[in-house]
Amino acid sequence: MKKSEIRSKYKALRKQLSENDIEEMSLAVANKLITLPVWEKTYFHIFLPITEHNEVNTEFILHLLSGKDKEIIISKSDFETRNMTHFLLTDSTKIKKNEYNIPEPVNGIEVPSNKIEVVFIPLLAFDNNGHRVGYGKGFYDKFLAECKPETIKIGLSFFEAEELIEDAFESDVKLDYCVTPNEVYIF
Repeated sequence: MKKSEIRSKYKALRKQLSENDIEEMSLAVANKLITLPVWEKTYFHIFLPITEHNEVNTEFILHLLSGKDKEIIISKSDFETRNMTHFLLTDSTKIKKNEYNIPEPVNGIEVPSNKIEVVFIPLLAFDNNGHRVGYGKGFYDKFLAECKPETIKIGLSFFEAEELIEDAFESDVKLDYCVTPNEVYIF
């Protein structure tokens, strides 16, 4: 399948999920994450979910990171430049939804991309080769290209892998892992 078909398919599948499904599957994803060999790292980038799009609820992962005393980084998106600016999440960080319902920090301590060691990535779908399909705006492609090559990239998905994304480019930044409620994929 091509990216456009995959986008349609997984947006429709996500729409069918109940609040209870999302909570249960998000908790299962967080529990699977505990098994990954990433916990010696310090700087973790995480997305705050767009609840209107039924994304993985990252609250459980935030508790996990907090409990392990990690530095948590969240981003603000600039839709004109397609750039993301990253901020340390602290007790004083104010969060506000932007015009696209993305929860973002209003202010804070800026963190450069090259300091980030682990990135949790929202996605609609992924394939057995570690390619991913997002919403198609390219924010994460640009951001991941700015990270160090050894930065660990972890996709979070409610659904299992597609066999192949036909129109994935070799230049696309691949995932190192993708975690679903039932499976940990290693690429």
